[in-house]
Amino acid sequence: MFNRNTCARSAFTLRASSILLVSCLFTTANAQIDPGARADKAAGDALSGISQQQLNLFNQAKSTFSEVDDVTSGLGPRFNADSCATCHAFPAVGGSSPASNPQVRFVNAKNALPPFVRANGPVVEARFISNPDGTRDGGVHALFTVDGRRDSPPGCSMPQENFSNAVNISLRIPTPTFGLGLVEAISDATLVKNLALNAGAKAALGIFGKLNRNGNDGGVTRFGWKAQNKSLQIFAGEAYNVEQGVTNLVFPNERDDTASCYAAASPNDSIHLESNGTMDLLDDATQFAMFMRLLAAPARGPIDSTVTQGANQFTAIGCANCHTATLVTGTSGFGAGLSNQTIHPYSDFAVHKMGPGLADHISQGSAGGDEFRTAPLWGLGQRLFFLHDGRATDLLQAILAHASGSNKEFPDSEANSVIANFTALSTSDKQAVLNFLRSL
Repeated sequence: MFNRNTCARSAFTLRASSILLVSCLFTTANAQIDPGARADKAAGDALSGISQQQLNLFNQAKSTFSEVDDVTSGLGPRFNADSCATCHAFPAVGGSSPASNPQVRFVNAKNALPPFVRANGPVVEARFISNPDGTRDGGVHALFTVDGRRDSPPGCSMPQENFSNAVNISLRIPTPTFGLGLVEAISDATLVKNLALNAGAKAALGIFGKLNRNGNDGGVTRFGWKAQNKSLQIFAGEAYNVEQGVTNLVFPNERDDTASCYAAASPNDSIHLESNGTMDLLDDATQFAMFMRLLAAPARGPIDSTVTQGANQFTAIGCANCHTATLVTGTSGFGAGLSNQTIHPYSDFAVHKMGPGLADHISQGSAGGDEFRTAPLWGLGQRLFFLHDGRATDLLQAILAHASGSNKEFPDSEANSVIANFTALSTSDKQAVLNFLRSL
């Protein structure tokens, strides 16, 4: 166990010391207990206010979202998962990582379990920070190949990637997809205005942030850990190609040129037509997007006096400066269920500098290697893994990990003052904040 003197001497000798800092803070606040994930059903339903036709589409798209792909339907040749629901599973289809990691079932004679993949979770993807020549990489490197599977094409030979260089690997876990249609329906102008609110109070705490934007039209991007994707269609098509290796109408090109390991023509998925030329179903990527678009936001858990106390402290210490409680959607082309809705995502959907302790050294759009989108907190009460790489399973540890001091590469975390305010709270107020977060 670290003592306070160790903390004082070593807190900011990063990178390894960022973990020490969290451990030091944890020992000074360990009277608080994360209540743990709630067991009630609070997520996974369709939006209210949608038409019967939309509900039918939601149910069909949910089934497609849960389908397991094999090599003949386009899986691979490199992949992380064989279904959207492999990653987005808890507490319901569309969520985040389950407790037991389904990726372990992809191990075979040709595919070992990468050292950072654990049977007890979380589901992960791996990005390489640098190429062998020292230039920046940042892309996803699939964990498994179709080589060694029973459905592998005859003559397929494909070595698994080398994941032995741990310092060059940056991990990410799946983001929950509940309520994302509502997030998509927020206008850019609303997000710009929200970010500008209370600028003086934010600056006093060291909070600034910026909206990530598309390089072509300048529009606000908002999906993914770095808010790197603009729409659910792009988000779905990219994940289908990157995570499952399935080429589609949005991302039609194979990511690996080992043709002997292909078993389906590219794009592997397109519009599904009947023999008479009429359209039967939308292509898979569009169905994935529609499923996410029509997923309801998570429901709140029980609210008692400690939850109310925690909500008040959450605002008072400054958390709400980034985790915006309330936003209003604009007019959506998908109808009343998404249009002009008051929602409570607890995010400004901006990216903020989180310091070297959380830095992943990956840049996407205008988001740098230490910048992350403010994670929406709705549904937090039922999540099992926290932070972009799933390093925390305890909510208190996840909160404290928001703080880290500067090093030669990255400045202080924008959250440092807020976390200092949190650690200064009384024992009962800290516990109330945890109770509030688990009610979301």
